[in-house]
Amino acid sequence: MYTPMNSIGKVSLMMDLISERQRALGANLANVDTPGYVKQDIDFGQYLGSMNSPLETKLSQKLGPSAVTSDRLEGPVNPAEELLKIQENSLLYTMATRRMGNIITEMKTVINVGK
Repeated sequence: MYTPMNSIGKVSLMMDLISERQRALGANLANVDTPGYVKQDIDFGQYLGSMNSPLETKLSQKLGPSAVTSDRLEGPVNPAEELLKIQENSLLYTMATRRMGNIITEMKTVINVGK
């Protein structure tokens, strides 16, 4: 069942995930010359499949208040690749914030119509 409050929770979780990915990608760039550093990333696919089910709590449990959830990847850090991922991540964040704005606008409309 769709409710604006459910949607706010889902968008909020996505924004948390996008933020965690940004931190991981930033750490990759910061450690580009660190010997032995293993690059990190977050696989959206493992979370997105559960966003419309009771398992969506898996995301909130995994992220927690300060947990960094990154999948370890093999190979050296390629700065150009990391910058591209950061740009993609920025687009995802823009879409999530716009969706949050739309949800809030919907709620305001409902409130104003009910007056």
